[in-house]
Parts: sequence; C-alpha cells; structure tokens
Amino acid sequence: MKALIPAAGLGTRFLPATKAQPKEMLLVVDRPAIQYVVEEGLASGADGVVIINSREKRAIEEHFSPNPELVALLRERGKDAYADAVEAVGNYPVSYVYQEEALGLGHAVRCAAEACAGEPFYVLLGDVLVPDNKMLPAMKAVSDAHGGASVIAVMPVPDDQVSRFGVIAGAAVADDVWKVDSLVEKPALEDAPSNLAVFGRYLLSPRVMELLADGKPGVGGEIQLTDALDAVLAEEEMYALVVDPADGFDTGTVESWLETNNILFQRKNG
Repeated sequence: MKALIPAAGLGTRFLPATKAQPKEMLLVVDRPAIQYVVEEGLASGADGVVIINSREKRAIEEHFSPNPELVALLRERGKDAYADAVEAVGNYPVSYVYQEEALGLGHAVRCAAEACAGEPFYVLLGDVLVPDNKMLPAMKAVSDAHGGASVIAVMPVPDDQVSRFGVIAGAAVADDVWKVDSLVEKPALEDAPSNLAVFGRYLLSPRVMELLADGKPGVGGEIQLTDALDAVLAEEEMYALVVDPADGFDTGTVESWLETNNILFQRKNG
C-alpha cells in the first residue's frame, strides 16, 4: 500500500512567498511542512511514499535527495546532529509522479494510479500535519474492522469554516466512527449535512482510483476527490474516523500556518 501526497498546487494563499518557494517547503518549527507528512506516511506501515509533484517544484525533490557533500562538510565542522538530520531525510524512500495540469485533487490522485497497482492507498494532504503519526494506523484499524472499507478522517469545524471543506452525512456506529452516507464538497452552511469536515487523511479502496479515471469537473471546475468518494458509496461502504482537533493541524492559510508554528514550537520547547 502506498501513501500519496499531492503537492502540485500553486500555494496561492501564500503569495508572494510561494512565487519561488513551494508552499510545502515553508518551515514549520524545524523542518519543511512536507517533511512532517512524508514521515507520517513512512510511519503508517505503507511500503512507499509517492509525492504527486509539479515539475516546477524542484525544491521538494532536492530536499529528499542525498547530499553527501553537505553531510561531509557538517561532520568536518563538528555539526554531527545537523549532518545526521540531513543524511536521514536524504535517504527517505520517496518517489514522484507529476501532475502536468492543475485539474484538481481528484486528478492529482489519479496521476499516481500506476504506483498504487490496484491496491488500497492512503492520501495525505500536505496542508494537514499530524505530528504524532497515530491517525493513519487508527484509520487502518477501522478499515480492518469493516472488511477493508474506505475510511476518511473527519473533524468538527465551526460554522464559519464549513464551506472550506468536504462535509459528510451519516450516522455514528461507535464512539468515534461514523458510517458515511454521502459527502458534499465545500457546501454553504445552510446546505451542510453536518459539521464534520474531511480532514485531509484518507484510506481508500482501489475502486476509488478506478472511478477517478472517469472523473468530471465539479466544484471550481476541478476534478474533485470528494465526488469520487460520493460515487463509490453506491457500491461500497465507507466509514469516517472522528478525530480530535488537537490531533492535527491545518496549515492551509497564513493564519493557521502561524498558529501551527506557535503550538508546535511550544510543544517542542515546553
């Protein structure tokens, strides 16, 4: 099973900072945001991490590439801790596919179809950080308990945030688990079936990837992953793991990125 990380977006909300620097490479305390996500994917039990990249974002690939010259220079200067960190990240088992056009999240995920080889797969959105790496194993446990069903992470959000996310309809079947009936992408508050928003972590069946092959543009003129998830519900069960807001961090806006930096800095140095 692969862990897919879409990373080809423009980072529009962070311009002009992201004009030359990929949003995924913006620092969160002591490492780029995407490094947290890659490390989470590797900790999940997945047998590989696939970044769905843009060809313009070479900085991401350079970050995860070996740099023996820098490592040697750091060791020569007695900076072994830095050398160890650089060496470790350069050896992470990360591969790449490319999204040649910005046609939406669903299209980005479909770009990695060959890498998934007809198996279930994780999707980890780069805007979301889960530093303790416990969310994906918890989702896998829910999937295993329900015959290998797809599982999405959801989180309660305030009313003024509902229209930013995909939102689920369904009913609780356990303390923190819902059986999903439908999903709505970025609904107006009055149209939202719940306040449980999809939180950027997915464990999906191979059928979702098949449905994305025929995906049509939806909200915003893009091929939406949420639409494929809604379509697969006609054929398969799907569950949602309700996660605590303290378990993950949204870095999709400047404000939430700053807040995440403050919280994680305090945790690291508290």
